[in-house]
Amino acid sequence: MNAPRAIAAVCLSALAACTVGPNYRRPDVPTPPAFSELGDYAHAQTPPSDADLSRWWLQFHDPVLQSLVERALASNLDLEAAASRVRQARFEEKVAGAAQWPSVSATGSALTLNSDRGSGAPSTGASAAAQSLALPGHLNLYSAGFDATWELDLFGGVRRQIQEAKANSEAAVWARRDGEVTLTAEVAADYLTLREVQTRIALGEAELARQGDIGALVAARREVGFVTNLDVNQQTGATAAAAAQLRQLEAQERTEIHAIAVLLDETPETLEPTLASRGALPAPSPSLPIGLPSDLLQRRPDIREAERKLAAANAEIGVQTANLYPKLDLIGLASFASPSLDNLLSSQNFTSAGLGLLSAPLFSAGKTRAAIGEAKEQAVQARIAYRGAVLGALRDAEDALARHRSEEARRAQLARAVDAAADSLTIAQNQYRVGLVTFLNVYTAENTLLNARDQLAQSDAQSAQDLISLYKALGGGWAA
Repeated sequence: MNAPRAIAAVCLSALAACTVGPNYRRPDVPTPPAFSELGDYAHAQTPPSDADLSRWWLQFHDPVLQSLVERALASNLDLEAAASRVRQARFEEKVAGAAQWPSVSATGSALTLNSDRGSGAPSTGASAAAQSLALPGHLNLYSAGFDATWELDLFGGVRRQIQEAKANSEAAVWARRDGEVTLTAEVAADYLTLREVQTRIALGEAELARQGDIGALVAARREVGFVTNLDVNQQTGATAAAAAQLRQLEAQERTEIHAIAVLLDETPETLEPTLASRGALPAPSPSLPIGLPSDLLQRRPDIREAERKLAAANAEIGVQTANLYPKLDLIGLASFASPSLDNLLSSQNFTSAGLGLLSAPLFSAGKTRAAIGEAKEQAVQARIAYRGAVLGALRDAEDALARHRSEEARRAQLARAVDAAADSLTIAQNQYRVGLVTFLNVYTAENTLLNARDQLAQSDAQSAQDLISLYKALGGGWAA
């Protein structure tokens, strides 16, 4: 290789190594050393950051819940759409990568030319011109070949496009995983709500039966003159109120079953035979791997998605910046041309040509720099969104911890209230039987116990719901 060619090769290599635009570096978002709401949280553990939360619903030890979650992960429509977006992003990544390679096309043509020179017509106009050019009366021309174009990525615009497409593809993967987190939490929340409602229905049915027994007792006492119709009316009203609340809970039970079915890509009534059989509210394991706030940066798919979108926005700045610099296109042509198909591919009929086309922007009325400015602002917004995702995750975890701790303490108080209300009702009933109090005392004690039991059932469910929120806030529910 002579000196000029060597110098040209070195210059070309140097240009190829040039990539304009800022290189990406993930922002450093500080996190606190520990969750402030953790305190003396009885169920908390702070294991290594690789604690497995991918199948947190197993901690509830409920085979029905486990089956519902796994069926939802396999068939949910939102996840199917998210998976399609992942595949789309990966195709876009391949499209971007193809731009760094030459584009080659095959060509072929067949031409037949007939002239009227021999027809005896006057040689005027176009015919005269054709005769002056000595065109044949009949001509066949066949050709076949290839052409190739290759835009050299001198300033890294294509490389930045590949980086952007790859980051967008990774963001789509994390978006799907975030969909898994949301879906598992939603299925579990609906299931626990269903079990809560069914528990309250069982309490309501037992209370309705008990109210019927008391109603019979009150009616018997009225017959012998121990009480008046006032007591009977009060008991009748209490029985009717209990029945009305029961109907409302039964409607809510069916709506929760319908909601779960849709999450599983089933028609609303599909799960009624399975879930209508009432089960107890599942009790989760007492320990919970809380971890550290910094773990959220790796656990939470929405944070990972926001970070990848920031990387894509950063790469877009380089894509637009490359438009300020010259572009070099290499064009190559190779073809065979012959008036006969028999010897078309003969070496004597081969022709080739090469062309290097250098173009440089001179004037675009500020369009290129405006596009760069737009890309920079999009990167600023993506950076803000990333920081917002981190702060939002920290808040989610702190809020879930605070709610669960508070609900656990409330449950303990409600359990004591149920015990006290049950004891008060027994005393009131005994006093009523011997005529020491009116039925109003029994009626009041009944309502107190019913409300206490109902509140305790709701608190049990709320505590479990808060635990689900905590698992979701910690980023549980997805697997690589």
